[in-house]
Parts: sequence; structure tokens; C-alpha cells
Amino acid sequence: MSVSLVLAVGLVVLAVAGLLSLAVGDAQLSPREVWLALTAPDESSSSVVVTTIRAPRALLAIAAGSALGVAGALTQSLTRNPIADPGILGVTAGAGLSVVLAGVVFGLTSPLATIWFALVGALVATACVYLIASGRSASADPSMLLLAGVALSALFGGIMTTMMQLNPDVFAQMSSWGAGSLSRRGWQPLLAALPFWAIGMLLALLVTPALNQLGLGDRLSQATGAPVGRTRVVTVLTIALLAGSATAMAGPISFVGLMVPHVARRFAGPDQTRLVVFSLLIGPSLLLIADVLGRVALPAGELPVGIVTGIIGAPVLVLLLAKMRGPKS
Repeated sequence: MSVSLVLAVGLVVLAVAGLLSLAVGDAQLSPREVWLALTAPDESSSSVVVTTIRAPRALLAIAAGSALGVAGALTQSLTRNPIADPGILGVTAGAGLSVVLAGVVFGLTSPLATIWFALVGALVATACVYLIASGRSASADPSMLLLAGVALSALFGGIMTTMMQLNPDVFAQMSSWGAGSLSRRGWQPLLAALPFWAIGMLLALLVTPALNQLGLGDRLSQATGAPVGRTRVVTVLTIALLAGSATAMAGPISFVGLMVPHVARRFAGPDQTRLVVFSLLIGPSLLLIADVLGRVALPAGELPVGIVTGIIGAPVLVLLLAKMRGPKS
């Protein structure tokens, strides 16, 4: 399948998923009502629902989904592990712990206030993981990155859970964010995280040619003059910016960074630039569809999107592990 055809199909799927996100919910809207609300907003209930609730929610899903998809693709390329995602580098746990600290220490629980703590926590956690993995060397080995990320994620997760259990008020206020939710977030988290998202996307596109060289192996890459250490540092920073901004906007959403690159890789092949571009399209579509499913899954209320992606992603992970093991001889 040609690149242009994949892009065209991806854009169509994304447009349909976006329309569903704007139309489906407690108040079902027709495509015409959605179109009028977007092009000629007024004081009608359908217009208010679309412009103040569903439009920011859909754009939040697009931003977070694309960030997680691209961050997942970069993580798998960097660690050379097909079942890695940004959470395995400690990004999500670092952001979560920082948000809990903001609530416990400073009493800050609003989305606009906590988003900065989440971004800083993601960057600090990623820096710690890289420093631990690299040791005295200028470059971190991929396997050491995984081990350091898993260890720090477990540590941060334990501290975060303990702090929330000791502070019931903070636990109640942060429960929605902790489950990974796009509901009632508004425009503020999206606008606050957008600059970091944009910088992360730009770095992702710039670093992919060097990642293609790293795919040849460290020794061959160095022999061809590839900046191995610098490429890994930039890639880790990019993952932190993208996954950190997504976590800050919507909370910890699991498995998107794991699933999206596997779908994108079927069309992109080994080329990292294509993989990033296709993940940029597939990630938002997946998160939008998961969010719509969460709205209609229960007779009353809705499931947070993080729970829906977990329900979808767990079987996918099992299938991937079974495929990696292969048939027994």
C-alpha cells in the first residue's frame, strides 16, 4: 500500500472518529447539528454542548493520542523492544507523582495548575532514568534504560499510592485524572500543554533519520559517523515531552503507546519517519474511538478512556507476547 493511500485512509478514519466524538454522548446529535454548531454557533443546547464540552474533549483526544502514539514508536525504536511504551521509561509515573505532590503539598488539583507539575515530573523522571542507565558513560544502553525505567516506575508508583492513601481528600480529587480521563477537562489543559506537544513533535520528525541509522546497531552506526549518544539523549527528551504533555492533559492512559506503533509498522516498514507520521494519525483515532466507547458502554455514566484502552490493550499485549514466543519446537 502506497504512503499517500495510507495517509488518505488515516485522515478519513480520523475525521470519522472526530465526528463520532462530537455527535455521541448523553445528547445524541446529528451530523447536521454538529456542522451548524461548528460553523454557526448560537445559544442552542446542541451548539453549547459541541463548542464547550465535546470540541475541547475531541481535540484533547487528538493531541494526547498523537503524543502517546509517537512517543510509543520512539520508545520501541530506542529500546529495540516491541512491547515497550513510554510508561516503561518512568515518564507516566514521574508525572503522576508530581501531580500528587502538587495536591498534597500545595493543595493544587485544578487541571491548569497540575499540568505544569506533570510536565516537570515527566522530564525529571526521564532524566533520572537516563542518568542511572548511562552511569559514567555518555550513552545509555537500551536494556539499561528499560531496567532503570521499570525500577523508578515501581518506586514512584509506590510513593504516589501511599501519599494518596494518607490524604483521602487528594485521592478523591485526583481519582478521575488517575484513571486517565478526557471528561470535563475544558480548553485549559490543551492550551497549556500545546507548546510542549509541538516541540516534541518537531523533535520526533527531526530525530527519525538518526534513529534509522541506530537501527543498524551501535558499532555500525558509530562507524558511519552517526551521533549515537546525542541521538539517544534527544530521543529520550522527545519521549518525555510527548508522553509528559499527554499525561498532563489527560492523566495516565495505558497501552496506546504500545498498540499504535504495531499497527503503524505494518504500513511503514522499518523507516522511522513513516512510522512516526503514521503513528501521529493512528493514535488520535484510537483514543477518540476508545473515548466514544467509554461514553456508551454503561447504561448510566461513562468509563474513563484510560480504562477502555486498558481493556483493549491487555489482550493485545497477550497476543504480542504469544507471537514473540512463537510455536514450540
